[in-house]
Amino acid sequence: MVRTLAAALACAAALSFASGAIPPKEYQQRRAKLRQGLKGTLMLFGKPEPDDIDVNRFRQETNFYYLTGWTEPDARLLITRDEEILFLPHHNERKELYVGRHASAEDADVQERTGFEKVMPLEKFEQQLRSALDSGPDVYAVESSRELERLKPLLMLRSVQPAGPLIGKLRIRKSAAEIEMLQHAADVSMDAQRAAWKRMKAGAFEYQAQAAFTEAMMDRGCEGYAYPPIVGSGPNSTVLHYETNRRRMDQGEVVVIDAAAECQGYASDITRTIPVGGKFSAREREIYEIVLGAQKAAIAAIKPGASFYGPGSVSKIATEYINTHGKDKHGEPLGKYFVHGLGHPVGLDVHDEGSLAPTLEEGMVLTVEPGIYIPEESIGVRIEDVVVVTRDGAKVMTSALPKDPDDVERALAE
Repeated sequence: MVRTLAAALACAAALSFASGAIPPKEYQQRRAKLRQGLKGTLMLFGKPEPDDIDVNRFRQETNFYYLTGWTEPDARLLITRDEEILFLPHHNERKELYVGRHASAEDADVQERTGFEKVMPLEKFEQQLRSALDSGPDVYAVESSRELERLKPLLMLRSVQPAGPLIGKLRIRKSAAEIEMLQHAADVSMDAQRAAWKRMKAGAFEYQAQAAFTEAMMDRGCEGYAYPPIVGSGPNSTVLHYETNRRRMDQGEVVVIDAAAECQGYASDITRTIPVGGKFSAREREIYEIVLGAQKAAIAAIKPGASFYGPGSVSKIATEYINTHGKDKHGEPLGKYFVHGLGHPVGLDVHDEGSLAPTLEEGMVLTVEPGIYIPEESIGVRIEDVVVVTRDGAKVMTSALPKDPDDVERALAE
């Protein structure tokens, strides 16, 4: 299959620099902050052009994107304490016929377009790397990259350390502009979930709810899913990463819908549990209210300085709530049915770089997602929201999507 020229140009119409709420100056500030504590060389490799451009959507490697805002393929970045260089490929007229014109180091406006004072062609990378290695003993890179394998002869006697944790220390706390982007992704995701809820009728199929979600998300201009959507009904509601979405939904079941959008590079992550037919059964409501109570208790404990994991932590509060409310059919506590972690950072990746340990800090954005999954009863319930840690506590960025059981039922009736 060969795409039409019009389709190729439409695909290439996006700006090379990330558009939206993140100004180019913020990318420069991120690199300056990273360079302050750098004792050696950091090199990053942007994603290559997909092998099959007719099928695969190009998505920049997120550490590269975080430091540069650059959205074109085949770029490289070299940073030392004293210097930062962006490397770009030359123009390729045949390739650009299919994907549109890309920037190159020889372009007159390349500094303005990239936000870098120093931009060089790709073939200069190895020469500049040799010079950069004199800046200090450490070398940081993304270890799984193919480019790093090719460069190993240059790095003999050097210990190559993963770049992710180093950059993650910056990525874990979000700027005001990033929080604005994350809120936009959350807003679109909530609207798309509402559209999906309308398709959750007895006799409809899980994929029809996914289709409604997809249409609403794309209609708002987002690039795609933040992760493969989960629309799990009945027994599928107890499968944590169910992605088939082919089963027919039946009256009296619950559906776990875990679906969110990626908008201008930033992800959201939202889960709701919906009753098919519009009303929870008594048992479904009992389990649902326990999960909701655990989530509320956990969110109330979030604040700067709080521990997310470990004794006395936010996660421990959620687990203890579940263990002390309700029983299974055998009279045993429900804690054993909460089988995953309570949450994770969210940002450019849905499971973003950076650690929530040892304690939470203002500006962290994370999910809070307790769940109970009882295969014996074909009941799974998960409630997931995106939360930003504030100076005094926590703000739920996805609070506009109903989650109180009465509010959910009311929304379905409407």
